[in-house]
Amino acid sequence: MPSDRAAPTVSAEAPVAPRKPKRIELHGIVREDPYAWLRDDNWREVMRDPAVLDPEIRAYLEAENAYTKAAMAPTEALQKRLFEEMKGRIKEDDSSVPSPDGPYAYYQRFEVGGQHPVFCRCPAGAAPVGRQDGKREGEEVLLDGNREAEGESYFRVAGCEHSPDHRLLAYAVDRNGSERYRITVKDLASGELLPDAIEEAQGSLVWANDGRTLFYVTLDAEHRPSKVFRHRLGDDPSADTLVYEEPDPGFFVGLDKTESDRFIVLSAHDHTTSEVRVIDAAKPESAPELIALRERDIEYEVTDHGERFLVLTNAGGAIDFKIAEAPLDAPGRENWRDLVPHKEGRLILSLLVFKDYMVRLERENSLPRIIVTALPSGEEHAIAFDEEAYSLALVPGYLYDTATLRFAYSSLTTPQQVYDYDMAGRSRELLKEQEVPSGHNPADYEARRVLARGHDGEEVPVSLVYRRTTPLDGSAPLLLYGYGSYGMSTPAGFSTNRFSLIDRGFIYAIAHIRGGTDKGYGWYLHGKREKKVNTFHDFISAAEGLIDAGFTRAGQIVGHGGSAGGMLMGAVANMRPDLFRGIVAEVPFVDVLTTMCDKDLPLTPPEWPEWGNPLESLEAYKTIAAYSPYDNVEAKDYPAILATAGLTDPRVTYWEPAKWVARLRATKTDGNLLLLNTIMTGGHGGSSGRFDKLHEVALSYAFALLVCGKAEN
Repeated sequence: MPSDRAAPTVSAEAPVAPRKPKRIELHGIVREDPYAWLRDDNWREVMRDPAVLDPEIRAYLEAENAYTKAAMAPTEALQKRLFEEMKGRIKEDDSSVPSPDGPYAYYQRFEVGGQHPVFCRCPAGAAPVGRQDGKREGEEVLLDGNREAEGESYFRVAGCEHSPDHRLLAYAVDRNGSERYRITVKDLASGELLPDAIEEAQGSLVWANDGRTLFYVTLDAEHRPSKVFRHRLGDDPSADTLVYEEPDPGFFVGLDKTESDRFIVLSAHDHTTSEVRVIDAAKPESAPELIALRERDIEYEVTDHGERFLVLTNAGGAIDFKIAEAPLDAPGRENWRDLVPHKEGRLILSLLVFKDYMVRLERENSLPRIIVTALPSGEEHAIAFDEEAYSLALVPGYLYDTATLRFAYSSLTTPQQVYDYDMAGRSRELLKEQEVPSGHNPADYEARRVLARGHDGEEVPVSLVYRRTTPLDGSAPLLLYGYGSYGMSTPAGFSTNRFSLIDRGFIYAIAHIRGGTDKGYGWYLHGKREKKVNTFHDFISAAEGLIDAGFTRAGQIVGHGGSAGGMLMGAVANMRPDLFRGIVAEVPFVDVLTTMCDKDLPLTPPEWPEWGNPLESLEAYKTIAAYSPYDNVEAKDYPAILATAGLTDPRVTYWEPAKWVARLRATKTDGNLLLLNTIMTGGHGGSSGRFDKLHEVALSYAFALLVCGKAEN
């Protein structure tokens, strides 16, 4: 670790977690875990009620929080400035573009000072009232998130869906960050809540076409979405009909509805395998119909068009996916016929179907594009974009018989734009452009896409954005973001927050590393299980490539990642600490070996296809043990590190970052900052309010500025 800059000093004494060695043996291999005690034996109840956390564990977490506060005290004024800057870039009275559905158009808006969305509708075609608060003529407030959240330390709405007859609203609310939702149904005419309250739900819900039947998913004791129920309004929820139960603890279940509203879709899936059943939405009491039995590493999803199902799948060796069709009355895999054949290197990301059109979002050469196909002729065309790197998303609506497609576009320098596209006339209309109230001039910034040579010769794409006045002589600090898991790509899209670093001289970079699908599905396959180390090497190669290109220098980079990206941070901190000035690891999945060896934890069995099953496989055990950040902490110098946790986080449990920080503090040989900040009333995403989240971003950015010697800005 370069020492040209003195490490910040802290007046307070760092907490020292007691060592309570625990012996663990598997496959004849013995390891010792001195900080296993930080996992509360009562963790399931802690998820529901943080107040029951073991007092000794609470005391340690609070001591770490106090130490973080003391260490970051010199940046308190900076954090306030960062918060105000980021808040100033948010249009407080913003509104989404209304989405028409029959006599109404539905939308969300925010109020000045409001932390949570307000769900609304207005008569279809209604114009804005003319004020700046996002309200529209004839507006009807369906659910006021700010009012509902009063007195709550955490509040999040999910699955807010109106009934097909527009009379009712069903919505799910999480009040502690544990992602255990309560479903409530509201009569929109009277404003009264129906007695049909459903507990322990996963959050997704779908109405049948009768407007009286609701399908929903519940969580088991290990927090796995495992059962689909059917509820008839007015019935006792405890007597609801079990529609489907997933027997494999490694699979999750999910709910959806096809664009035509003809079928309710029940999916069972892990990260690489799926199985789908459908129910006639007009006959909600009918039994689910299986599309095709699950087959390991075969993924598929379905929608319908006319008398056929359309299937997006990787079956038949279609590594980058294809679109097939099958008869409604014979949807089995043996009857799938290619409609859009597989083309290697062109990854089909998603499919959206209308009465006369089929739309697919695909990625080729690391860039997304939209392809529109006229039905039934099969004539297709692409929607063109000009920038070198950008982000693109389809925006589903409620209408099926329409020629209008809605999509969202942004780039590293261009704020998000929402368009309606006439698929027949091939023209687009800009409906909304993201406003930055404090001002944003795209011409002040430069966006680049560079390729870094990987350790095995692969080229790793890296997206960068910086002020045009930033010197490119290696003197600029650089924040390098990465994720690289589950096939998730990192789009080169717009974010207002990051300009608080960029305007202070940082270069902001995104490493599109293996484990994601930025270069196709093969890019994902070569960054998982036994090939997981490619993810870490790619991130290191991205850093080295940026150094070689003169953008920055070794020891002047801040690595940033969260969740599985936090595991990436832990791995590269172990492998190449000399490259980094600092590491920001948000809710980091760092205790990989212990977690993957515990089948009772919420997400372990569904994660085995991603990481391997070390309980059954010695090779998987050795592979994970070789990179698991917690298990590979060594007595050496590390960069400055800020780790975060959420006490009720069901995805990466709080004790993972807590144990990692405890072991680092007891083992590392440097005097650099090592901080743990636990959100005591939040889950995987931290705080729930849109402004509360900014305080957490401000802490991370202040940390990056502090360790890079720019905290005075």
